[in-house]
Amino acid sequence: MFTRKLSLKSGRALSLPVLAFIGLFALLSPASAAFAQNEHVKLAPPGDHLDAPGPLATGLSLKLTRPELAKAMKLVADWQLGRLPAEAQYDWTWAALYAGFMSVPDAVAGDKYKQAMMDISGKLQWSPGPREEHADDQAVGQMFMEQYFLHKDKKMMEPMRARLDAEIATPDDPAKPLWWWCDALFMAPPVYADMAKATGDKKYLDFMDREWDITTSLLYDKDKHLYARDASYLNKHEKNGEKLFWSRGNGWAMGGIVRVLKELPKNSPLRPKCEAELKEMAAEAISIRRDDGLWSAGLLDKDSYNLPEVSGSSFITYALAWGVNEKILDRKTYWPAVEKAWGSMLTHVYADGRLGSIQPVGGSPGPYTETSSYNYGVGAWLLAGSEIYRTPK
Repeated sequence: MFTRKLSLKSGRALSLPVLAFIGLFALLSPASAAFAQNEHVKLAPPGDHLDAPGPLATGLSLKLTRPELAKAMKLVADWQLGRLPAEAQYDWTWAALYAGFMSVPDAVAGDKYKQAMMDISGKLQWSPGPREEHADDQAVGQMFMEQYFLHKDKKMMEPMRARLDAEIATPDDPAKPLWWWCDALFMAPPVYADMAKATGDKKYLDFMDREWDITTSLLYDKDKHLYARDASYLNKHEKNGEKLFWSRGNGWAMGGIVRVLKELPKNSPLRPKCEAELKEMAAEAISIRRDDGLWSAGLLDKDSYNLPEVSGSSFITYALAWGVNEKILDRKTYWPAVEKAWGSMLTHVYADGRLGSIQPVGGSPGPYTETSSYNYGVGAWLLAGSEIYRTPK
């Protein structure tokens, strides 16, 4: 059947039947009002830096015991919780923070953070951001789906399901991959894996797998086992001549692999290749660490960066810890790297709970200071701490 193609602002083509479906959804679904509401949310700044830093935290132990981990996590989480904006936020910077809050174990006051996330979800009416096919506006769905798994209330997942269904029904644009930047592998694929788990419908995993492969074939370096941030970085290099690979971008990708794997059925045909990619990236990651056990903003030219970058380091540490806990990564090889990274990140925690040395929003290595603190970095750090806390003692 012939169908004429019309285009959305996202650049992907929609057939007339798909447009008709979306129009009907907009008329009949209460979620449409929420989508419209979120379109007018004023985006709050994700972080800042201080010109005059306060004292660093004292009394945080390098021991990975649960009481010591809990002490550190509560200090940082409470500081960030106190800085939440009055208006609920849906965008990716906050979504990464929400994922971190949701991961905090209940024994570490996690119920308090989950309730705060429940309040935010309700204000957002369980709806993603307004951009129909942009992974950054879907990342908040991870929080919605985790709340659904806790409470089994379908209102918590239906707007997100409608958004994913509309995206699946939209043909790919051969000229532009849906997930054209590697950060997107953290933002959207875990939501698809969550939805597949919640509904039992494999179409969500099939779609996720296809789009992930498109992104990987474009951006993943099979020799370095790292992702270019996007196609514009494929031929960019560091001062030392090495290819430019951004630590946070690769941290996003490793975190995305982990968050997909944790929801895949044990017998999923996707599991072997996801595990293989995690193993490749993990082996590369521990081979390019700084002397302090963390990672520079540019991964292959660590000597050109004075400070470690804590958001990328946190995501990488989270992925390593999860891989060890799930017996995908060898404990003797990787756990010492987790221990050293966590201990080094503690040296960037301030007495009031500020977590520093986090690069601001960007797409490649950029300037930041010891006091630079941004919400997505805190979210990644809480994911890492929570995963270390989960480790059998």
